[in-house]
Amino acid sequence: MSHRSRLTGLVLLMFVLAACSGPQQTTTPPPTQTNTRPTRPSANQGDMKPYKEVITDEAESDDGLFTVHRLDDKLFYEIPDSLLGTEMLLVSRIAKTANNIGYGGMKANTQVIRWERQADNILLRVVSYVNTASPEEPIFEAVRNSNFEPIVKSFEIAALNEDTTGVVIEVTDLFTDDVPLLGLQKFRRDQYRASRLDKSRTFIESANSYPRNIEVRHVLTYIASNPPSNSSTGSISLEMNQSMVLLPDDPMQPRLCDKRVGYFSVQKVDYGLDAQRAEPRCYITRWRLEPSDPAAFAQGELVEPVKPIVYHVDPATPEKWRKPLCQGVEDWNVAFEAAGFKNAIQCKMPPYDDEAFSPEDTRYSVIRYFASNIQNAFGPHVNDPRTGEILESDIGWYHNVMNLLRNWFFVQTAAINPDARSLKFQDEVMGELVRFVSAHEVGHTIGLPHNWGSSAAYPVDSLRSVAFTQEMGTAPSIMDYARFNYVAQPGDGPVGLMPKVGPYDKWSVEWGYRPIPSANSADEERPILNAWIKEKAGDPLYFYGRQTGSRIDPRSQNEDLGDDAVKASEYGIANLERIVENLVEWIAEDGRHYEDLNELYGNIAGQWNRYLGHVARNVGGVYENYKTYDQEGIVYEPVPKAKQEAAMAFVQQHAFQKPEWLIEPTILNRIESGGGVDRIRRIQVGVVNLILDPQRIARLIEAEEQFGSTAYTATELFADMRSGLWSELRTGAAINTYRRNLQRGYLERLEYLMTQELSTPSAAFRQFFGFTPIDVSQSDIRAYVRGELQDLQREVTAGRRRASDRLTRLHLDDVLIRIDDILDGEE
Repeated sequence: MSHRSRLTGLVLLMFVLAACSGPQQTTTPPPTQTNTRPTRPSANQGDMKPYKEVITDEAESDDGLFTVHRLDDKLFYEIPDSLLGTEMLLVSRIAKTANNIGYGGMKANTQVIRWERQADNILLRVVSYVNTASPEEPIFEAVRNSNFEPIVKSFEIAALNEDTTGVVIEVTDLFTDDVPLLGLQKFRRDQYRASRLDKSRTFIESANSYPRNIEVRHVLTYIASNPPSNSSTGSISLEMNQSMVLLPDDPMQPRLCDKRVGYFSVQKVDYGLDAQRAEPRCYITRWRLEPSDPAAFAQGELVEPVKPIVYHVDPATPEKWRKPLCQGVEDWNVAFEAAGFKNAIQCKMPPYDDEAFSPEDTRYSVIRYFASNIQNAFGPHVNDPRTGEILESDIGWYHNVMNLLRNWFFVQTAAINPDARSLKFQDEVMGELVRFVSAHEVGHTIGLPHNWGSSAAYPVDSLRSVAFTQEMGTAPSIMDYARFNYVAQPGDGPVGLMPKVGPYDKWSVEWGYRPIPSANSADEERPILNAWIKEKAGDPLYFYGRQTGSRIDPRSQNEDLGDDAVKASEYGIANLERIVENLVEWIAEDGRHYEDLNELYGNIAGQWNRYLGHVARNVGGVYENYKTYDQEGIVYEPVPKAKQEAAMAFVQQHAFQKPEWLIEPTILNRIESGGGVDRIRRIQVGVVNLILDPQRIARLIEAEEQFGSTAYTATELFADMRSGLWSELRTGAAINTYRRNLQRGYLERLEYLMTQELSTPSAAFRQFFGFTPIDVSQSDIRAYVRGELQDLQREVTAGRRRASDRLTRLHLDDVLIRIDDILDGEE
């Protein structure tokens, strides 16, 4: 009997989104429903073959959740009757892959499944928890009838087991047929034009059974007309690992989500509650941590959990990065101590005592090391869809994330930090960066999404303080995209350069993980959890700013620092200027070409673009402070007018003028034959497009209607844009190349506003991206734009007469024609 291990993973939480909004009452979900559907025994059991004729002495068998039998190239499952109707998780992973088709260890799909008997067959069905009700409620049957479970495959019962307490089925075809649930994802099939599975090159590699899971590895070969590598073969081969895991026998008590605290979540609609509508339900995802000594815990002592969270470092990880990866895991113990636990999260490094250890086995949470040139790391997790209990997590660590860290650290700190002034950092420096990113990704695996609003809690000048930053880091949460300290200036001293597990992280872990023994249900917990939030309300250290696509709240942005975007970005640009002046000298290396110079210069330009965006989003921005009825104040409030005016003044100075400091011939003439002008055009016009976004303008119009003269208005916006972009018209000064490009970009944006309609996205899209519904053609936007074009037409006509050079006059002639074309197109 072989017993090589590969346990399983469970429901993969797909988004790096904010905690969901589902509030209200809930009931503890029922335990795993065994035999919830009646099974119909065979009418012809006497016609089945005897067990010994199906599972012969030549079979290789492995006992566990099911007994699995290998007989030649066939695979059989011996399923106990007691497990028919029981819900399990099926986690599909890529174990081995060709180049450019994911990476070994990546999850491909996760589903809840049920094996169910129907006469002489066993059905494999997919179970959904989107719509639920308690089995004790009369409506349960109606919910079930409205959510008929799809049948993935049907298997003829080959035999009953020897004591007739189970059935034997051959499942070979489940792993060798084209079953989308277990194979190459649809988007990859479409991308590589995979037409069909070639069964002659598809087979089962191994099958092992354990007490609560079964692991199967199989090789799939697809006929593909556009394979990502080895194109001459016309095919794609990959090895998949399928983990089938029994869900917990005793479901964890779930904890309700709250918009004011960031957690990943599972969502469903509960039809069984005492409400006059189907209630949306939302549970946070978290590990099950229970105190090993409840009495000591009740006395306020730190206790170890019954079962700690344990991560294993992939044996494929280079030795010098193993320790910092583990440090990033264990950095979270300070947060779990706030929740009452000590040694709650642990990290183990290879070699491992368990000879059966495999990174694909979902008994193990693993920091997987991928040999990949992708510059990234990610931290997903797999959870019980009934309760949100996290059951397993694999952090994906791509080798080239170190290059990304090099670029970030150089561009954001080299002006003040000699350790960053090289192409290859010392191992101690890179180790600290690896530790920082490891801790960030671990935060995701314990249930925390990005908190993009956290960094706005710190005053900008505090980031220049050695004492403050050494103690507090650069943001109250390591889950912000705060990166590194770009605010500090030369001469400030040894300031802290990066975030750490901070005040918000400790509090949010306490809120999500501290047991509440007095509460017997999620509903009973709710008043206590609400009181904990209200205790911290109004304190910016504990503010949660959700991640959104449009970043409506300018406090909740990625890559920013401090409570004043204008001031922080002024400091940041000053540091970029210092770096550009010294860039060639700091990275020069004999015998090396200029690829790294090109890469770092591009990152400097990108950082400048980030600063411009941080400031520009204050224009038309709205603060989002989630509250409940028992809290005073409103939820949505426009950014103060003075802040918006200061943001516009910054943009006019730093985005709408020629950036002399960035146009450095000693760099440009080493990295490109041309393209520098267009690089700057793209960034500058991008700022124009960002500010003149229809939804942003719509918010300004609405704010003026609600708040009157205290609001920054759309009229003021267009007047300020014209003043900043067309100042040469008043003086007769020559318009340089960069400004001409920018002015044409402005006209094209006005044309867009006059001609384009916004589509109406889904509710989920609107929630994540912060979409403001707007019918442009029926709003005031086009009236504003038409008036702006007419005003600009008059000013350009007058300004052309003052123009001092021929190229400026030619440009303005072109501008007038473009304005005519836009206006004529509307007639």
